Amino acid sequence: MSGEILAIWAHPHLPLLLVAGVAIFAGTFGAGIFQRLRIPHVVAYIAIGLLVGRSGLGVVDGAALNKLLPFNAFALGVIGFMIGGELRREVFKKYGRQFIKILLAEGLGAFVMVGLLVGAMAMVVTGRPVTSVALGLLFGALASATAPAATVSVLWEYKARGVLTTMTYAIVALDDALAVILFSVCASLVAKLMGQGGVGLLRPLGQAAYELVGGAGLGAAAGAGLNFLLRRTRDYNKAFPFILSALLLLIGVGTALKVDTILAAMALGATLVNLAPRRSGGAFEIVERFAPPVYVLFFVMVGASLDIRGMPAWMWGLALPYVIGRTAGKMLGANFGARLAKAAPAVRKYLGLCLFSQGGVAVGLSIVASQRFAGPNGAAIITIIAVTTFIVEILGPPFVKLAIQRAGEAGLNVTEEDLMGSYRVGDMVDRESPAFAENTTVASMLRTIAGTDATCYPVTNADKKLAGVIRLQELKESFGGEGLADWLVALDVMQPVPDTITEDAPLAEAVARMREQQLDYLPVVKTDDNSILVGMLELRAVNRALTQEVLRRQRLADGEAT
Repeated sequence: MSGEILAIWAHPHLPLLLVAGVAIFAGTFGAGIFQRLRIPHVVAYIAIGLLVGRSGLGVVDGAALNKLLPFNAFALGVIGFMIGGELRREVFKKYGRQFIKILLAEGLGAFVMVGLLVGAMAMVVTGRPVTSVALGLLFGALASATAPAATVSVLWEYKARGVLTTMTYAIVALDDALAVILFSVCASLVAKLMGQGGVGLLRPLGQAAYELVGGAGLGAAAGAGLNFLLRRTRDYNKAFPFILSALLLLIGVGTALKVDTILAAMALGATLVNLAPRRSGGAFEIVERFAPPVYVLFFVMVGASLDIRGMPAWMWGLALPYVIGRTAGKMLGANFGARLAKAAPAVRKYLGLCLFSQGGVAVGLSIVASQRFAGPNGAAIITIIAVTTFIVEILGPPFVKLAIQRAGEAGLNVTEEDLMGSYRVGDMVDRESPAFAENTTVASMLRTIAGTDATCYPVTNADKKLAGVIRLQELKESFGGEGLADWLVALDVMQPVPDTITEDAPLAEAVARMREQQLDYLPVVKTDDNSILVGMLELRAVNRALTQEVLRRQRLADGEAT
């Protein structure tokens, strides 16, 4: 058996399922290590991909990557769908003009900066004006694209919410459309410059319009159909196949029709969230639950596909000004556009930091350019974009994290379950809850609890250790006879302690135990091996505190957005 296993690993083409399993396991394991270093998960996924891929051990080779291309399209569709869920009608109504001004400023800013720097460096390297202008135009157009996947992954990982987050979602969603239009225009101009005849501007612009409008229309139609199906089912087991099949069908049909499938998936999510703002929440929760392994495999494959070995020095000479120009163009353009649009201070200061990543669209357009302009120039375009994609995909996520943390938006888009995982029992225990001695009369207890809102009270013995618990229900039952409250004592009406928990235990564990045992409370003690009382933990109070904290964070985020 061991020989067979070694033979599998030695085989040049690993089985596809084995590749997927290795990628997901290694990516998840690596993310845990990177998390301790406070580095976003997506960086770990890409780094693991580099290790096992073309630039590293070569465990994942070109054959496996080609087989996984349909999966990559699906992963981008999932990401696009989730981005679309953030594009609500009221957001565009409020920020629509800001979106357009900032989009044009940061996209054209990157186009101009990269075009000038790459064109100047190409002139130094080649000495040919026409070639230099052509490379400047093509690289400038490619620089305007921003990869939504890595950026959005960080926003989800750190539960970001607020005006900066809202603006980032919108810009990365619209950036690719601007890049496709710019590339179509520039590719036509370059064809004329290089004497390839060309077909004028109308045809490439028409093709770009078809891809974008066709993708948006297809996604909107799919969103309307999915909404129709979800209106007629409340069952998770039925809703999940409907959503998954809608995404797969949309991507498959979009690929066959050669429209922009990422934009189509965004339109699907945007249509669904705007047709059914409340009901669609369940659909996005379903996708969010099965998405994590999809993201892991996708980003590991992104890293594995990058091959940065053997790149000539002159290509590095063009890659450096490309990265510098794109970074400066995005940051300065975003700042200028935000000031022009009178956007919030957080957007002016930090939006540029969220726009470094590039990926699918830039790589795809570079492949088109390499095919259309065959020869050294075409090879340079695809190689340089591949290398710079690696650089900015590694650098981009930490800057997104920095931006949302500086803007104070990290951790504002949390659920009660998310919060529960960040607390311990000691954070929620009621240390002021009245505790009664065993000989305290019911009448005395009633006078004490009149000013409290608790529903259960601990009883302690002479050693101050927990002896039992009294609930309001037991106190009510003790009112049966006149005058009983004056001579019944706590020892007579208390119930045995069903369970206890220590104050350093995770709050999630305490809530799970209360729910499993159908308890409304848990007495909190100092350690497991003694019964020294610390206080009481009530499920009702915990739920109320978590709900209030979620609402407080949402109000804080929405308040920043006003």
